[in-house]
Amino acid sequence: MEEGKAVPQSHVQELYGERPKPGFGAKLKAHFKKWWWLHLIVFIGSTLIIVLCLVYVAFPKIAQDGVNNSILEIQNLIFTNPTPNSFHLEQTAVLTNHNKYHPRLDAFNASLSVGGSEDRPFAYVEIPAVHATETATTHLEQEVQIVDLEAFTDYNARLWANSSVDLVVKGKTKLHEMKFPTVTVDFRKRIKMRGFEGIPGFNVTGFSIKLIPEPDGANMIGTVYIPNPTVLTLTMGNVTFNNFVDDEFIGTSLLSDLVLRPGNNTVTMRSRVNQTLVVEKVKETYKNGMLPIEIRSNSSIYNGQHLEYFEKALQGSRQHVVLNVGAALAALTGGGSAG
Repeated sequence: MEEGKAVPQSHVQELYGERPKPGFGAKLKAHFKKWWWLHLIVFIGSTLIIVLCLVYVAFPKIAQDGVNNSILEIQNLIFTNPTPNSFHLEQTAVLTNHNKYHPRLDAFNASLSVGGSEDRPFAYVEIPAVHATETATTHLEQEVQIVDLEAFTDYNARLWANSSVDLVVKGKTKLHEMKFPTVTVDFRKRIKMRGFEGIPGFNVTGFSIKLIPEPDGANMIGTVYIPNPTVLTLTMGNVTFNNFVDDEFIGTSLLSDLVLRPGNNTVTMRSRVNQTLVVEKVKETYKNGMLPIEIRSNSSIYNGQHLEYFEKALQGSRQHVVLNVGAALAALTGGGSAG
């Protein structure tokens, strides 16, 4: 082979064979070596999109689901200082949260309504801020204005007549959890409140007849037992009832400054009764002295003002008791009282 002359390609191939082609791994390595910056941009962009979706799309839904799955239980409701258009409210409630995260909820304004009538709230209350741990107790105390008297009357009527009534608490609040952005959530809880169920245990546990009326006109004085199976404490003022025998009016009864507390309530009853008519009923019809009386609610007055939301709610209420009038009349000469 002469010096200075180029070696033909065919001779090189004959001497050394064909040059091997690069494999997939080598190609991939070369590709990343050349375009690493582009893949880095794509990776960062994809990660950012995933994180943003988690923060701004997934987390708000997770937060809302957590609020929806929490349970609000009212432990007591105390109504005091009632007026025709307002009342003072104290409430203790427990919020149960079984989620793994425990956010903080800001204070917010919530509407109160009867289940099935959420478009007609009867009042608004300020729900205090709460840290939603596994169980968190909240307490509120405030003056509440009645914004829909008819709706509030309906709520009370259902409470008196039924074993339970649904109370809906609804509003919007801000939720804070760790470093996530603050989100707005809908707070809506439908709470099943225990009702009075018509007060089936209502009873006159004892009474005495006065031949000479007392200064307020009362000529029959006794005690009344009123069970309260609810968590409600109700200040109702002076509550009056009309009393009937065989649908014939025989007089009125007064429960002064009535406050119904959870559990058993025993209160004094002062009545003005047509004694002549009562004696006539005993002699002619109820000769065993056991007089069946129907008691119908009449009025509820606090500080000289009628509380229509109690009066109208109780209009359909009827209580029936049997009084041993014969024993009470006999006690006029021998002393004692009747049950």
